[in-house]
Amino acid sequence: MRWATYFAVLSSVLSVGLALGVSMPLVSLRLESWGYGSFAIGVMAAMPAIGVLVGASLSSRLAAYFGTATLMRLCLLAGALSIGLLALLPSYPVWLALRLLIGVILTIVFILGESWINQLVVEQWRGRLVALYGSSYALSQLAGPLLLGVLGSEDDLGFWIGAGLLVVAPLVLIGRSGAPSAEACGVGLRDLVGFCRRLPVIAWAIALFAAFEAMILTLLPVYCLQQGFTTELALFMVSTVVVGDAVLQLPIGALADYMSRRTLFTGCAMTLLVSSLAIPVLMHTPAIWPLWVLFGASAGGLFTLSLILIGERYRDDALVRANAHVAQLWGIGCLIGPLAAGAGSQWVSGHALPLLMAAGAFGLVLLAMRPNAFEPATA
Repeated sequence: MRWATYFAVLSSVLSVGLALGVSMPLVSLRLESWGYGSFAIGVMAAMPAIGVLVGASLSSRLAAYFGTATLMRLCLLAGALSIGLLALLPSYPVWLALRLLIGVILTIVFILGESWINQLVVEQWRGRLVALYGSSYALSQLAGPLLLGVLGSEDDLGFWIGAGLLVVAPLVLIGRSGAPSAEACGVGLRDLVGFCRRLPVIAWAIALFAAFEAMILTLLPVYCLQQGFTTELALFMVSTVVVGDAVLQLPIGALADYMSRRTLFTGCAMTLLVSSLAIPVLMHTPAIWPLWVLFGASAGGLFTLSLILIGERYRDDALVRANAHVAQLWGIGCLIGPLAAGAGSQWVSGHALPLLMAAGAFGLVLLAMRPNAFEPATA
């Protein structure tokens, strides 16, 4: 196994996590300070999701044309430019367009990075090494809000730090090999429907985790502010959720190499359901802090286990296409989650965010408990 390449790819993807972790909450906090409501902030949070769908459809074709490593480097540089423009052009309509572009660019990075990692790892280490990827990515996102809390949200330094990280990231990919090959073909919504029919429980989990991540980085700070907490404490709560996501991914991945992955998956879904329902009840008690950890860990475990299960089944172009479907589902979850939670928070209930996650987790539990839920259905 190419260990140096594994850690190089991991480092490049982690730079994206840190860049997003420091810039996405800053966008939401800046909009809130400008007087925009939860729905407008939710629309902004959902824009990258549309870009995800576009990026996913183009990833395989572009990777075949440029090569996986070259395309990743180009997209990282384009992402740096886009985040820098957020600082230079502080306008809601312009930011909508830039967030759309960021969605397209960074989706391709994630598709190729996850495919590259799953292609490299050996089967007996798959659970632990994929979990290390998930855990490290979550930690990079944790560092983003923490760094933003130190820097403050009054100026644009967070945007410039995010852009700088994406300028440096391509350097670690120079000379790396072992990337999966790709064929010059698009990945359409019809292909996505087929993937969802074959593995509906994995498809649901990916979309649910995408909604979770988009809402945590964009709407959870606003939700905490609306519950009466300060900006600093709201950002610390976001970071606590990400800590939960990060800390328990490695033990979950290790267990996935030795015990039933279905049991782990179902346990994570049930924990997410219970913790989501408990958030409104325990919001203003000391118990909210361990609850945030469980909330993040259960959601992150679902995504890590989904990637492990996909890596078992696919190689090379099929793996790239499967991860493109992951990105498409990610886009759908990122689009629906913030819009539904933003609208619900403004017009239905102030606790719409955790209640929406509870509803999604309940549906996932029902899917996971079906016979043969984790076996690909025949076409």
